[in-house]
Amino acid sequence: MSDHILLSEQFENLLIAGVPFLDVRAEVEFAKGRFPTSTNIPILRDDERQLVGTCYKEEGREAAVKLGHFLVMGATKDRRIQAWCDFAKANPNTHIYCWRGGMRSNYAKEWIAESGVDIPLIDGGFKALRGVIIDEVKDAADRVPIVRIGGKTGTAKTVLVNAVEFSTDLEGHANHRGSSFGRRVSSVPTQIDFENALGIDLLRKRRQFANRTLVVEDEGRRIGSNTIPQDFYDKMHGADVAMVEMPLEFRVQRIAQEYVIEMTQEFLDAHPTDGWELFVDYLTQSLVRVQKRLGLENYKRIAALMDEALRQQNEHGDTNAHEAWIFAMLTDYYDPMYAYQIEKQPNKIVFKGNYGDVLEWAIDRSRSSE
Repeated sequence: MSDHILLSEQFENLLIAGVPFLDVRAEVEFAKGRFPTSTNIPILRDDERQLVGTCYKEEGREAAVKLGHFLVMGATKDRRIQAWCDFAKANPNTHIYCWRGGMRSNYAKEWIAESGVDIPLIDGGFKALRGVIIDEVKDAADRVPIVRIGGKTGTAKTVLVNAVEFSTDLEGHANHRGSSFGRRVSSVPTQIDFENALGIDLLRKRRQFANRTLVVEDEGRRIGSNTIPQDFYDKMHGADVAMVEMPLEFRVQRIAQEYVIEMTQEFLDAHPTDGWELFVDYLTQSLVRVQKRLGLENYKRIAALMDEALRQQNEHGDTNAHEAWIFAMLTDYYDPMYAYQIEKQPNKIVFKGNYGDVLEWAIDRSRSSE
């Protein structure tokens, strides 16, 4: 068996480089958290892992190891080894891990090596790599200057943030637009996946752009089902804010493009048979979620406008009628809510301007460490 074991000093480079990871944990473990470049080919499937775990509790380690070997033997073992070898051959520089770099990944690595394929093993496993991510996010909160891009809904703040080199797109990492209508068609990351994406992004950009000010969008701590790590959020919340100010007409058009035209297509692409029905449900249920804050009368009025817009879109392919309910949502809900939030920190606003002005300011500010 090869002694090719990767130690923690090298983990940052692996995450920055985006090397392929072979994750041999059970499916249920992988579902709770993974890395963007990891692929799950378990040594023990969920049911097998459960049996081994029960055996360990009742009869001890030796009996559990014996049961594990019994469950993974013969043709079953051969199929799993072949799947690992095929993955390693198709993905150069593959690295292997389990939860803590212990028994499961060591056995898998040994069996793979016996088949003539040698891949490095992560010392400490998934848990050790996660430690690098957690430390990176905390270190960024401690040491990296931050500025926020704020502004009312529909001012293209996320686009602006992504146009700056040294920035991180929190909504992108959460796969959510950060509003009651913000969920996407594709799956939402787990909290661990969200933190992993953020940490790797920070690792890469801090390595590439040293001693700069990080640009982020002004967010609440919660984005969809994900939560910004407390240390990082606290640093953000105390940072200066640049406000993007755009005409209401621009904002209505932008929201119609993102939340109606683009979302319709996303649902149709992902669900060819019932995409339209799912889009209607997404839009109407997003409105239902803010019913209490809107008040019953406002909710009924906006719901009627939305229903009519959906009817016209379905029957005639015309999306223009959506502008009426979007206008109402902005003026009656989002704008007053944002005004209230920003009133609580007026001393943090250091710049205001249109999209181009704020982008120029953000680029200039990000190039300094102050």
